[in-house]
Amino acid sequence: MPVTALLQQWFTTRQMFIGAMVLFLTGTVISAIAPIFDVLLAGRVVQALGTGLMMPVMMNVILIIFPPDKRGGAMGMIGLVIMTAPVIGPTLSGLIVEHLSWRWLFYLVIPLSMFSIAFAWVFLKNVMTLTKPRIDILSILLSCIGFGGIVYGFSSAGERGSWSDPVVVWSLITGSISLICFVWKQLVSKAPIMDLRAFKYPMFSLVTVLMLVMMMSLFSTMIMLPLFMQQVLLLTALASGLALMPGGIINGIMAPVSGILFDKFGPRVLIIPGILLMCVALWLFMGIEADWTQGRIVSIHIIMMLGMSLVMMPAQTTGLNQLPRDLYVHGTAILNTLQQVAGAIGVALFISIMSSGTKEYMTTSPDPTSPIEVRQAMVMGLHDAFFVGLCLAILALLISFFIKRTDAPKKENTEQSLSAKVQLSKGS
Repeated sequence: MPVTALLQQWFTTRQMFIGAMVLFLTGTVISAIAPIFDVLLAGRVVQALGTGLMMPVMMNVILIIFPPDKRGGAMGMIGLVIMTAPVIGPTLSGLIVEHLSWRWLFYLVIPLSMFSIAFAWVFLKNVMTLTKPRIDILSILLSCIGFGGIVYGFSSAGERGSWSDPVVVWSLITGSISLICFVWKQLVSKAPIMDLRAFKYPMFSLVTVLMLVMMMSLFSTMIMLPLFMQQVLLLTALASGLALMPGGIINGIMAPVSGILFDKFGPRVLIIPGILLMCVALWLFMGIEADWTQGRIVSIHIIMMLGMSLVMMPAQTTGLNQLPRDLYVHGTAILNTLQQVAGAIGVALFISIMSSGTKEYMTTSPDPTSPIEVRQAMVMGLHDAFFVGLCLAILALLISFFIKRTDAPKKENTEQSLSAKVQLSKGS
């Protein structure tokens, strides 16, 4: 993701999309025929090379072909995909694995990928202007090591349940040092691969901080609720996925609606009520108990996801709207990269908080071996995790009061519209 800004200045829209999909298809085929786990993992890495390119490219194309007053609806359609697919995916995958071989998870994706490539080959047009800046190999290496080390370090902390694990410590140290060097290199470079001048625009900077906080807060429910339902309510993974599906579907349905409302009324009337709904949901989840019903969880989760749908795409659109055209590719790369980092931090943070609360309860438990006590210990850990999630949501609420509608300069909007029309008229 960090290098997508550079790639989009070297390769056309068609080349970027088709190249990303070819990588994704190649990884899917490798995974489908993998004889051992190591090959399967390699296939997933190749898939990730393709998917890492897709989101920034898609958002940048939206910024180019739509004027600022129409971007909300377009970004809302992106939100429909982003928020619905991760909810439907695990449930659908559970059904596939339950009735078919795990290889069908990949077999079924192959024809869809091939169709996407063929469709893009025929219909996709070039809309981006190529500048072909100098390629800074050192910056690329520093970004890979920096962002990769930090994401891997935090993810390992959440998985291993320990911040003192050598893998966690050295990953975070290596990633942090590399990231500091990467930032310094971008500030002194005449052709940075990730132009940090985007942070000179106050609304973009504010939205970036808001999205970091929101992503971490979101993970308090995405990670905690499945654990609660499977380990406390003793539901299957499939049943847990089905319980979270209504909230995800409503989120997806509301994403285009919130985009249209954003175009008409601006960001504040959506973002502030949306974060308030999230605060209410997290406050309710703070009282979670072992005797809660699935219906209660589903209802609160719907409130949470409804609030999320009013915040995510309107906030990102607001921040990106303020950037000049030459910073679009850098703005989308920055937002998507930092959201991945925030997600990794969120997982590690809430797993650690929950584990700490669970251990603290067990030290005072009269019968630590009792299954009832084990489940109650996890409930107490969840109370702590959701409390921190609520604190983050309140922080996001405070930030949201400073959000306001932003537009690029009128002259730039006119040039952008003319440029998009010229690029589209050229076709492929």
